[in-house]
Amino acid sequence: GESRRIMVQTVCHNQTIEVVEGTTVDIKARKITVKGKRGTLERDFKHLSVDIKKVELPGGKPGIKVEKWFGTKKELAAVRTVCSHISNMMTGVTKGYEYKMKFVYAHFPINANIEKEGDSKIKNVIEIRNYLGEKAVRRIKMQPGVEVDRTKEKDEIMLVGNSVEAVGTSVSQIQQICQVKHKDIRKFLDGIYCSSKRVIEDN
Repeated sequence: GESRRIMVQTVCHNQTIEVVEGTTVDIKARKITVKGKRGTLERDFKHLSVDIKKVELPGGKPGIKVEKWFGTKKELAAVRTVCSHISNMMTGVTKGYEYKMKFVYAHFPINANIEKEGDSKIKNVIEIRNYLGEKAVRRIKMQPGVEVDRTKEKDEIMLVGNSVEAVGTSVSQIQQICQVKHKDIRKFLDGIYCSSKRVIEDN
């Protein structure tokens, strides 16, 4: 048959990040395991067709290179996504993430009971009572590896964990369970709201 000329656009998109001191990173077929003094995090990037490999950076420091050949714009963006996830994992296992939440109420004080579920070593369940004076008890279990506790401040709790996604999801679950249904939101601001997020600094 006749030979067709196919125009091929060769695009290799890559990004390299440094392996943070105090962490080790294992790569097995796009499954990443990051270890540090606070624990271990794993994440599977199989759904993203990127290459992830260990490299040596200038100065002999260990690094990780993420690259993608022949990608659409969206697929090339996956390179940046993977890098930021791995960076977050390294931060998580060395420093950790802390989110604080405030209880906001006009008339009915929100009461919270915090406990460990089953054989958990950390406080991982919060029960919320008296929201808008309701009798219902709202019980939320944290995502794996997330600890919830009171702070020294009145009407404030904090959630701590190594996975920024797990902490963020737990915060959202608490926030969503205390949302006013079928009422004018301007009149009812009662709820539990995220007031701050930070990377825990080394003590």
